[in-house]
Amino acid sequence: QVQLVESGGGLVQAGGSLRLSCAVSRSEFNINAMGWYRQAPGKQRDVVADIASGGNTHYADSVKGRFTISRDNAKNTVYLQMNDLRPEDTAVYYCYADKHRAGRYWGQGTQVTVSS
Repeated sequence: QVQLVESGGGLVQAGGSLRLSCAVSRSEFNINAMGWYRQAPGKQRDVVADIASGGNTHYADSVKGRFTISRDNAKNTVYLQMNDLRPEDTAVYYCYADKHRAGRYWGQGTQVTVSS
C-alpha cells in the first residue's frame, strides 16, 4: 500500500509563509502527477496546485503568485511553498500522488491556520 506522509502545517499570521512537504513512504516507480487540495470547514475539497512528472504546473486562481509547487522525483516528494498567506487560506491541506495504472493515493491531511 502506497502511503503519503505530510508535514509542515501550522499556525501563522497573515502575510507569513509555510512550506508543506509530502513524501511517498517507500520507493515507488511510475508516479505521475502530484499535487495539493485543501478543504475549509463546511466547504468542499478544492484543488490548489498540481505538478506533472515533467514539471508542468497548474494553480488555482486564488493562489497564483503566492504559492509555488515543486517536486523531487528522486525522493518522490512534492512541496508547496505558501507565501503571503491570508485567513482564507485556512484549511486542511491534502497531498496526492497518481501512480500509473494504480490510481490516486492521498495523504492524511495537515492543518494550516492563518490568523488575521
